[in-house]
Amino acid sequence: MQLSIIILNYNVRYFLELCVLSVQNAIQNIDAEIIVIDNHSQDYSCEMMKQRFPNVKLIENKENTGFPKGNNIGVNEAKGDYICILNPDTVVAEDTFTKVLAFAKKQNDIGIIGCKLIDGTGNFLPESKRGTPTPFVAFTKITGLYKIFPKTFGKYYAQHLSENESGKVEILVGAFMLMKRELYNEIGGFDENCFMYSDDIDLSYMCLKKGKSNYYFHETSVIHYKGESTIKDGIYMKRNQQAMNFFFKKHFRVSFFFTIFMKMGIVFFSLVKMFQGKPQPKSNPDNYILVSNDEILREKLENQLGKTVEIQDAKFSFLKSSTITEIVFDQNQLDFKTIINALEANKNKGFTFKILPKSSHFILGSNSSFDRGEVVEISDFYTFKNYQLTAKN
Repeated sequence: MQLSIIILNYNVRYFLELCVLSVQNAIQNIDAEIIVIDNHSQDYSCEMMKQRFPNVKLIENKENTGFPKGNNIGVNEAKGDYICILNPDTVVAEDTFTKVLAFAKKQNDIGIIGCKLIDGTGNFLPESKRGTPTPFVAFTKITGLYKIFPKTFGKYYAQHLSENESGKVEILVGAFMLMKRELYNEIGGFDENCFMYSDDIDLSYMCLKKGKSNYYFHETSVIHYKGESTIKDGIYMKRNQQAMNFFFKKHFRVSFFFTIFMKMGIVFFSLVKMFQGKPQPKSNPDNYILVSNDEILREKLENQLGKTVEIQDAKFSFLKSSTITEIVFDQNQLDFKTIINALEANKNKGFTFKILPKSSHFILGSNSSFDRGEVVEISDFYTFKNYQLTAKN
């Protein structure tokens, strides 16, 4: 088998459904498998998987084992020569894995390959490529020097490469990490001593210590809704501090005074992250554009949303909007690559975006990388099983 896609899920049932749909489309011409590990979700994720994707391997953990252990459990079941660690709040294009695998096979020293990640508004996510957060690099991040002097202090976000250049980088993000399964096992997988947040940095760094090279690959874009899988509250702040401390202690020797300074910086940085993640006031759209030719769907959306819904076909071209307009992509008629390209082409034009997954009864999207995202259930959409019939005790 060529590829195993490992998806660790925790309470993001609707985003997981969209993710698995996109992955299924992307592996149609690849000898590949999907392995979903559920970390004891309480939102009917497992029920949905069993009903909608009965042929996908599902591992149901009895507790939330954390990101490292959950992924290690999945990789232990994998059969592919390559594995891809993939977040459940991502959407891949139909040719994503084909392109990344072709790139991987051309490299002689492959460690991990990451790709171009965009948020739900089509904007590039800078954490797609990063440098090793040595104490000094972390200092430039915490103090904001990387923004003021990007050419001098731009290592944190690997600014030697633009978002549209492929090349070697040191650190990749855990939302999308493709590597050889043999290498993953050789370095011991994710370090289970870290519950979450520095695990991807640590895995990337361990590959470098093995003499391998990590690569950022820009020729495929993947949506990462990002905020959906992480609630940035007090628990987040504490775990983020623990994760950064874990990485520094494991890989670097630092002085007592620098340790104190870094702890203060970590607290400040974590506070900033936490408040960035606070829900922002939502502005309801003034109108909607449905990218589809399904008139019945348009009427149902208009009745459900209580706003005007205009139809536009797949050969769409959107002008900058002076009103709050939300674009809904009907995935019953559009492929994922077309949708991803449309997000990138129409970013920063005043639009928000949502996707209607194929044969589903909801639309979803996110208006910010700090936003947990929004799911709107549409009644009487299609005739299919209800995944939330009864409440769990």
